[in-house]
Parts: sequence; structure tokens; C-alpha cells
Amino acid sequence: MAKLFLNRIAILFIISTTSLYNLSAQKEEIKLNMTLEQAIEIASEQSILSFKQKHMYLAKYWEFRSYKAEKLPLLGLSSTPINYRRTISSEYIDGEYVLVPSNNFSSNATLDLSQNITATGGIVSISSELGRLENLESGKTSYSSFPISVGISQPIGGYNRFKWRSLIEPLKFEQAKLNYLQDVQELSERTTNVFFNLAKAEINLGIAQTNVSNADTLYRIGKGRFEIGTVTQDELLDLELSYLNSTIDLSRASVNLEQARSTINSFLGFDKNVRIQCILPSSIPQFKIKVDEALAMAYENNPDILNFEQRLIQADSEIADAKGNGGVDVRIRANFGYNKSTADFNEVYTSPFEGDQRLSFSLGVPIVDWGRRRGQVQMARSSKQVTEAEIRQAKIDFEQNVFLQVMEFNMQEDQVNISAKADTIAQLGYEVTKQRFLIDKVDVIKLNSARNSVDAAKRSYIQSMQTYWINYFNMRRITLFDFQEKQTLIKQLDYLLQK
Repeated sequence: MAKLFLNRIAILFIISTTSLYNLSAQKEEIKLNMTLEQAIEIASEQSILSFKQKHMYLAKYWEFRSYKAEKLPLLGLSSTPINYRRTISSEYIDGEYVLVPSNNFSSNATLDLSQNITATGGIVSISSELGRLENLESGKTSYSSFPISVGISQPIGGYNRFKWRSLIEPLKFEQAKLNYLQDVQELSERTTNVFFNLAKAEINLGIAQTNVSNADTLYRIGKGRFEIGTVTQDELLDLELSYLNSTIDLSRASVNLEQARSTINSFLGFDKNVRIQCILPSSIPQFKIKVDEALAMAYENNPDILNFEQRLIQADSEIADAKGNGGVDVRIRANFGYNKSTADFNEVYTSPFEGDQRLSFSLGVPIVDWGRRRGQVQMARSSKQVTEAEIRQAKIDFEQNVFLQVMEFNMQEDQVNISAKADTIAQLGYEVTKQRFLIDKVDVIKLNSARNSVDAAKRSYIQSMQTYWINYFNMRRITLFDFQEKQTLIKQLDYLLQK
């Protein structure tokens, strides 16, 4: 814990230092020695990818909050402040029909509290309404009120979207959390790539510089030996060609290094005047992963498993929707309350009130739909069968992928150790061959072969380290489990969101 805290302080110091330098007018070059762990921490702090990942999760979070808000009581106010109506009607007056104009001015306001019922799919509401009506012809004004009205609307046997959403939306949010944790591990993988690409570019430049120096020295020695006849012209030309090729390789390595530096600076959010020097990990964690343990953690934590469950629920929802829509539509609506009409506004909310009870039972039955509803139900059922088959195959592929990734990770530890040993042996072999060449015991061909072996062994070692760490974070991404510390990564979610 203390180590994590100190590393965190170091990262904040690096970021703040580079920020202050970047604000300076001179833009002086900043050299940073950086470990892989520090690069990953900085990427999580200020990279564009990290920013994007966090806000994608937050979008899902607010979407879930919006769904939860729909389950709470909704209080609303609706009003029609101005409603003018002019009509002309025929009335029988004094033995004859005459046209009588009518000008009315009305307004009303309603306060409504409604609540969705998840279990039944109905809606219960409580409302209060106040209205005003003014006859502009007669100048009379009346007021009406519904102090309280309780109502319920309940479909019978139809599609209950509240119920299905209550099953699907929590799963979607849990997936969003797990996807975000996977994105964090993916960020570590991508940081590992740009970090080791820079490390390889630095090493390639170092190799190229050493090769130029060695080739120059050997070429000068070769020219001296050619003059005394101990080196043939073909061997001298071979030494000169090696020198020329090494200078070309040096130029290419310099360009590649600048490209790698530009890439990692852009990825980590640093200005171009920052020059990062990679400090390679001195060792790798020494542990193996059991296939059954990795598979158990993957089934427990991987969001793909929740996605399989969601797809099955969604398929059942579509079947229920096909059955509920287009068939027999039965609805019950009931209201119970009080109302009053009066010409005096001061009496609009005083007793006595008149009762207001309404009950309606509606029934809709399709007579001829030409098999439309039946076809929709069958399509939904067929779609579910296809989904079930796809999920069965996806689970097989999922388990196979976990198995292969575990095998790859466990093998890579040995690859790193072998590559490290091969690098040491190749370096020792080259030094021996070089000394023997200097005393004219081996020819140029063997010397070049030994040098190529050193270069290949060094590159192979760095590549094996890169592959190991990518596989390491890939296993964490698949299982969301830290096999080194034996703990789930889900506990890190709150900490990550606070950063």
C-alpha cells in the first residue's frame, strides 16, 4: 500500500512538472525516465483514451439513473392558460330558430402525481384540477374544481414493458461497469505496446550506434591487414559494405525512435518537448494460472456472460411483445374523486362536493388479421432459437479462448527466461568472436554472424517481455481478476472513477 502511494505521488509530480514546463515560453526539452508502471498510471490519468472510456461509462450510468427515475413517482403540472372558443349555434326562441353566437374564454391547470406499477404494467395516479370558464357574451364566469381524483389504468394480458425493462436495464448497467474495467485493462495493453515500441526503438538505436562504431573499427583494421596481405579484397569489401549498411541502419533507427517518441507523447498527453527514456522491468511476476480458476473467474466477471443472459431475456421480451400486441386488448380504467362547479371562486374548494366516479372496461378483438400476429409470434420464437444456438456456440468459443490465453500466458514466462539467457550467451559469444577476430583467428563472416546473433537475441528478449506484459493485462481483461494478488478487479471501480 505504501509503495502504491509513493508511486502515485511520483506520477503526480511528473505530470505537474511537465505541465509547468509546457506552459513556459522557451519549451525546453524535458527528459523523463519512466517505468512501465508509471506509463500506465499516467495514461489512466491524462490520456484521451482514458477520458473517452470514463465518459462512455458515465453515459451508461446516467442512462441507468434515468431508468431508475422512471420507477419513481412523477409529479407534473399541466396548464392551458388561454383557450378562446367562438361558436354559432341554432336555438329555438319565441317560436322560431335563431342563430346565437357564443364567445367563451377558458383556462385550467392540473397537478398530477403518477406511479408506474412494475409488477402489473399499470399506472396509478392522483390528480387535482382547477378550471375557469368566462362567457364573453353574458359576462358570466364559473369555476370548476376536482380537488382530488384517484385513477388507475391497467392492461390485462398485454405486454408489460415495465417488467421486462426491470430485468434488462440492471443487466445493461452491470455490463457497463464490467466493460469499463475491461477498458482499463485494454488501456494498460495499449500503453504496454507504445512503451515497448519506444524501448525497442531506443535499443535499436543503441544497437545501430554500436554497430557503426564496431563496423568502422573493423573496417579500419581490415584496411591495415589488407595492406599487409592478411585480409583478402573480398573480405575488405565485405567489411566496407557492413560499415555502409550500419550507417543506413543508424539513420533508419533514428527516424524510428523519433516516431516512437512522438507516438507515446501523443498517447500519454505530453507535449513534443518531453523525451521519455524507458526503464524496462527488471523482472516479471513468477506465477502460473490454472485453467479452471481462470474459467471460473471469467464466467463470474466477464461482461460477455451478462450479455448472453441479456440476449435471452430480450428474446423472451420480444415473444411477449408479439403475443401482447395485435391480440385481444383488454383495459380497465377507474377514477374516483370529487368535483364542484360554482360562480364564486371563494367557494370552489368548499364543501359540499359532488362525487365523481368513472369505470371503464375496454375490449379490442381482432377479427381478421390474416395470420399477422401468429406470424410475429413465430418469428420471435424462431429468433430466440437462433439466439440460443448462437449463445451456445459463443460459450464454447469463450471457453476455448480462455484456455488458449491461459496456455499462452503460462508459456510466455519460459519464453522470457529463455530469451534473457540467449541474450547473455549471444553477447558473450560475440565478445569472444570479436577478440579472436582482432588476433586474426576467425574471418569476417563469423564475426558478422556473431554480431547478427547479438542483435537478434536482444530484440527477441525485448519482444518476449512485451508479449508477456500484453498477455498479463489480457488475462486481467478477460477475467477481471488479479491472479498475482488473488483478488477481483471489480473492487477498483470506485477508485478509478474518483481519479
